Amino acid sequence: MKKLSDSYGSIEIEDGVLWGINTQRSLENFPIGIEKMPDIFIESMLQLKKAAAQSNGQRNMIKREKADLIIKTIDVLLRENNPQHFPLSVWQTGSGTQTNMNVNEVIANKAKEINSNIQIHPNDDVNCGQSTNDVFPSSMHICVCLMIERDLLFTMKGLERVLDKLSIEHQDLIKTGRTHLQDATPISFGQEVSAWKHMFVEGRNQLKSVLPFFQTLAIGATAVGTGLNTYEGFDQDVCDHLNRNLNQSFIPSVNKFHAISTKDAFVFGHGALNAIASNAMKMANDIRWLASGPRCGLGELNLPSNEAGSSIMPGKVNPTQAEALTMVCIQVMANGSAVTIAGSQGNFELNAYMPLILQNTWQSIRLLNDGLKSFNERCLKGLSVNQEKMSENLHTSLMSATYLNKKLGYDQATQIVKEAFESNVSIRDIIVLHQVMSEEEFDSFYDYKEMIKAKPL
Repeated sequence: MKKLSDSYGSIEIEDGVLWGINTQRSLENFPIGIEKMPDIFIESMLQLKKAAAQSNGQRNMIKREKADLIIKTIDVLLRENNPQHFPLSVWQTGSGTQTNMNVNEVIANKAKEINSNIQIHPNDDVNCGQSTNDVFPSSMHICVCLMIERDLLFTMKGLERVLDKLSIEHQDLIKTGRTHLQDATPISFGQEVSAWKHMFVEGRNQLKSVLPFFQTLAIGATAVGTGLNTYEGFDQDVCDHLNRNLNQSFIPSVNKFHAISTKDAFVFGHGALNAIASNAMKMANDIRWLASGPRCGLGELNLPSNEAGSSIMPGKVNPTQAEALTMVCIQVMANGSAVTIAGSQGNFELNAYMPLILQNTWQSIRLLNDGLKSFNERCLKGLSVNQEKMSENLHTSLMSATYLNKKLGYDQATQIVKEAFESNVSIRDIIVLHQVMSEEEFDSFYDYKEMIKAKPL
C-alpha cells in the first residue's frame, strides 16, 4: 500500500493500480450497487482526452512534448483495454466528476510509466481546457454515437434481411388476418412479415434522425458554459480531431449553456429506442402467438427447438427467444422513463443526473442490440411455416365473407356469416343452401388471391 495526501487529508492506495487519490476517495465514498462505468464510455472519454491533447498541443496551451506523451499514453490505454483501471460506480456525483478525475489520473500515471522524464499532471495537463461539466456530457454523446453506428444499426439491418427473405418466400401463402385478436379478412404471410421488416426500416431511419443531436458536443463549455480557462476555437479543434480519429461528424454546440444544463438529446434519442422496443415487442408477441400450440393453439408457425422448454413436460418447445426479447423491450421502455425524469432535473447551469442518464441509455442500446441479434439468430432464422394449419384456419374463417359485400351487400353477407357461425358450417354451405349461388358460381367467384389486394381501376 502507498499513502497519498492532499488538502482533504491522507488516504492509502493499493500498490500497482494506475489511479490516484481522487479515484480512491470515490471508491470509498460511493460503495453503491454493482454498476460500473461502461467500457465504451471510458473509451469515448479517452478519445475526447486525446483530441483535447492534440488541440492543446497544436495551440501551445501545454508543451508539445506533454501533449505528445498524453496522446501516446491514451493510444496505449485504448489498445490494452484494461477496464480494471476504471473501477468507479455509476452511482456517484451527478456530474460524473470522479470518473473524469479517474481517467485523468490513469492517463497521468500511465504516462509516467511510459516516460518518467516528463511530468504529466492529471488536472493541469490532461484536463487542460476542460471541466467535468463539458467532458462528461461530450463523452456521453460520443458513446451513444459509437454504440448506434458500430452495433445497433447493423443488427437491425440484419433483421431486415432475414425478414425480407421470409416475406418474399411466402408472398403468395394466404392465411387469415386477425384484428382485435379475432378473425379478419385474408392476408398473405409474406404481407404479414413485411410489416415486421418495415418496423426495422423505420427504426433505423428514426435512429439516424437522432444522431445529429448526439453529434453536437458540449466541449468548450468548461464549468458553466462560458469557456473559462480554454481558448476560443478549442471546441472546433477538438471536434476536428475527433472526426479525423473516429471518422465521425461531431460539431460544437452553438449554445454551451444549453449543452451542459439540459439533456434533451437523450430524452429525444431514447424515444427512438422506445419505438424500436415497442415494435420489437409487437413482432415477438405476434410470432409467439402464431406459434402457440402446437396442437391446441393457432399453430401457424413452428419455433426452432433450441432447448428443453420444461423441467417436467417432455418435448415442450417454448418461445424462449420471444420471452427474452419482450423482457428486454420492457426494460428499455422503463429506462426511457428514467431518462425523461432525469432530463427534467437540470438546475441552473448543470444537469446533475448524467451518470444515471448514461447508464440507462447505454443499457437500452446494449440490450436492444444483444436481444435483437439473439432473436434473429435463434428464432427468425429457424422459423418455419405450418402451411396446412394456415390453410385450415383460412378456410374455416368466416371473415373472408367480406369479399361478398360487393356482390350481395353488407346486410345479406352479415346474415350469411351469422347463420354459418350458428350452424357451424362454411359460408359456401349457406350460400348453396339458400341458392344465392351455385357451387360452381361460388367457387368461380370466391377467390382468396383477389382478397389480399385492392381491385385495380
